[in-house]
Amino acid sequence: MSDFRIVDKLQKLDVDIQRNQLNYHAKRVLVSKEFTFDAAHHLHNYEGKCKNLHGHTYRVILGLSGYTDERGLMIDFGDIKGIWKEKIEIHLDHRYLNETLPPMNTTAENIVVWIYEKLAAALLDEQRYNGARVEFIRLYETPTSYAEARREWMEVE
Repeated sequence: MSDFRIVDKLQKLDVDIQRNQLNYHAKRVLVSKEFTFDAAHHLHNYEGKCKNLHGHTYRVILGLSGYTDERGLMIDFGDIKGIWKEKIEIHLDHRYLNETLPPMNTTAENIVVWIYEKLAAALLDEQRYNGARVEFIRLYETPTSYAEARREWMEVE
């Protein structure tokens, strides 16, 4: 009736699988993690509703790539969360972005590049992730509208 079963024997390291088998490949892989934050802002030199102070629940997706380590991990999702919380979110969540970000018009297009630069700098500081680099940042200002920064655009231009 059901295909559910409890495993007979839990696999044990160095008994059922050897340490040199943990990393299955040597290919570049991409991992991503998603966060939300709430913030207020207003736009300068803009005629429309956004010239007034207002807020958003932003959604951001961080895409990082690199090579896996001896365990088969490129970067722990908890490490991405730590970098986000300590280096980036503290400037964004429940903040007035016009005040906490560098002088800029706080458009999604400007904010997404700022996030990209902060994350790229944090990965350089860490230097413990094998070839880790930011591939993209996608910042949703509303559920249907986003701005994106991609590595190929940031490195070339």
